[in-house]
Amino acid sequence: MNTREEKLHAFGRLLDIMDELRVKCPWDKKQTNESLRTNTIEETYELCEAIIKDDFQDIKKELGDVLLHIIFYAKIAEEKQQFDIADVCNSLCDKLIFRHPHVFGADVAETAGQVSQNWEQLKLKEQGGNKTVLAGVPASLPTVPKAHRIQDKARNAGFDWEQKEDVWEKVKEEFGELQAEIATMDADKMEAEFGDLFFSLINAARLYKINPDNALERTNQKFITRFNYIEQQAKEQGKSLKELTLAEMETLWQEAKRL
Repeated sequence: MNTREEKLHAFGRLLDIMDELRVKCPWDKKQTNESLRTNTIEETYELCEAIIKDDFQDIKKELGDVLLHIIFYAKIAEEKQQFDIADVCNSLCDKLIFRHPHVFGADVAETAGQVSQNWEQLKLKEQGGNKTVLAGVPASLPTVPKAHRIQDKARNAGFDWEQKEDVWEKVKEEFGELQAEIATMDADKMEAEFGDLFFSLINAARLYKINPDNALERTNQKFITRFNYIEQQAKEQGKSLKELTLAEMETLWQEAKRL
């Protein structure tokens, strides 16, 4: 592993390279916050994918791509005389110190749960912080992690099930309400009840310490693998997928599961 001096040198080297790119590279020179935004989202998802695969070499690569974007935004702000990377780092340091009074102050927090509860309350108190408990949930966050984050923040404020097992009654209740609306075939109400059912299932996942986004992605990948197997077997038989009967597809699906 690198020494602290080597880490600082590497960070300084990165800043020097960015300075030069903004002056000498036609592409880097013309980038703006808006032109970079979509790529930033893509790079973040690629990092998440590497994390899911638990591929440390890929994680290192994708962290570098995300770091490049952080440096890029800070450089653009510096050129506009708004702030620079040092301001970003100092702001983050101040925030971390303020939100960890059990480390940097006299408060006591002996469990991760206590830290999480204190965290939300501190965010409401800090200057320029969130004005409400749920204000810190980004509106643009994908729906599954967004629901999980909403529920997590509500929990930290004390709004949660007393016993996690009780959540299954809520799931059953929401499923029953969905079935009732399906019977009426009211599209708007069916969508609303589907949303309620999803929300309750995500709540159950949270209570049982299952990441719903990771769980769904595992199922996505499992389905892709098995469906690709069906398609490959069809090709080997000289058929297209549409030429297979549902029974033939099911047989191949079961083969894929066994494999």
